[in-house]
Amino acid sequence: MKKFFETIKNIFSVKELKDRIFLTIGLLMVFRLGSFIVLPGVDPSKLDTGKNGILGFIDNILGGAFERASIFALGIMPYISASIIIQLLTVAVPTFQKMQKEGESGRKKLTQITRALTILITIGQGFAYLKGTVPVDAIIIDQTFFLISSIVILTSGTVFCMWLGEKITDKGIGNGISLLIMIGIISRFPMAIVSEATSKGASGVFLFVLEVLALYLVVMGVVLIVQAVRYVPLQYVKQVAGRSQKQMLTQKKRSALPLKVNAAGVMPIIFAQALMFLPPLVAGAFQGDDTPNADYVAQAFSDFTSIEYNVLFAVLIIAFTFFYTAMTINVQQIADNLKDSGGFVPGVTPGEETKNYLGKILDRITLPGAIFIAIVAVLPALAAAAGVGTQFAQFYGGTSLLIMVGVVLDTLQQIESYLLNKEYDGLMNTGSVKGRQAQPMNYI
Repeated sequence: MKKFFETIKNIFSVKELKDRIFLTIGLLMVFRLGSFIVLPGVDPSKLDTGKNGILGFIDNILGGAFERASIFALGIMPYISASIIIQLLTVAVPTFQKMQKEGESGRKKLTQITRALTILITIGQGFAYLKGTVPVDAIIIDQTFFLISSIVILTSGTVFCMWLGEKITDKGIGNGISLLIMIGIISRFPMAIVSEATSKGASGVFLFVLEVLALYLVVMGVVLIVQAVRYVPLQYVKQVAGRSQKQMLTQKKRSALPLKVNAAGVMPIIFAQALMFLPPLVAGAFQGDDTPNADYVAQAFSDFTSIEYNVLFAVLIIAFTFFYTAMTINVQQIADNLKDSGGFVPGVTPGEETKNYLGKILDRITLPGAIFIAIVAVLPALAAAAGVGTQFAQFYGGTSLLIMVGVVLDTLQQIESYLLNKEYDGLMNTGSVKGRQAQPMNYI
């Protein structure tokens, strides 16, 4: 405990770090305040709350701003969509690949394109949001004027959120966009835990303690899988001049290539979640007086606790994990770069054999990672089926938990780097946060 308070004291002893922390907190408070400001012309008492499915997922990410029809109702989600699109284009389109390889100038071009695409996506999503989720009887002004003005306000709100995220990244602590998402998710945790404790009553104290303990174990498991790394030993051959220009000494430097078990992150869950609303939507179009199959599909896939829903959800997550990992990790490029820099895997021929070797390792570590992510994704449904309240069960897994764990670990890494740069002890006695940052291993 003494070490903990000493670390806190060190954090606020570094002026630059202290200023960055306070700035981050201030900008996050502005973001949360904006999520409570309702769009002009809307009667909040007539809004439809308690959304489920993909809409409930979005509302959970945005901390309730979606169902409140606030000026930040779309939040940072259009920017995330634009970033995903640009990221996929850099893999599939040569023009974007070239920009990515141009260094700082190329990244600036991609950033500008991402911002422009964000505005276009926000306009489209804003129109769909206003037409699909804001009831007509909740609009108290002219509907045409409301539609136009609200699209402008929602677009401005998303751009402002994007600006907040960039400022937090530049002047604050950690990745600003990720922090905005996390603060929206975690804002519901106090209410969820109070609601769960109240619902159990005095007679259910032991059961509530078990639920909290189970949540703790789940979080620890997610931390382990997020940080899990498979190290591939590498050797680099260097030609170093000796005493004379004609004399050359060959040196072998040993290091390692880290391959993350969960290289895809939360993207498979996001992709799978986006597709899970299609079965009930398609089945609903075929429902009628004599359509038992359509009725069954619509009912089964509208309930996130049903067996059918979770089996399909898990299969999609596993498939998308392999797909996204293959998209983001180019083993051919890694093998080529190793060959060009004089590196090789001991016992493996550089080039095609190295590519196949790395691909085989990646497939082997991706499978358990994909299965674990699928389990984490369906844990909220399992917790709800076991009697845990719906609000509290959402924190047992899924995208919310993976995002929170990842962002907290990244933020701790940023804080520790400042402490170590100022020659203070880190967040642990060893000077590094154990299990959080994967450090390259040296093979001797």
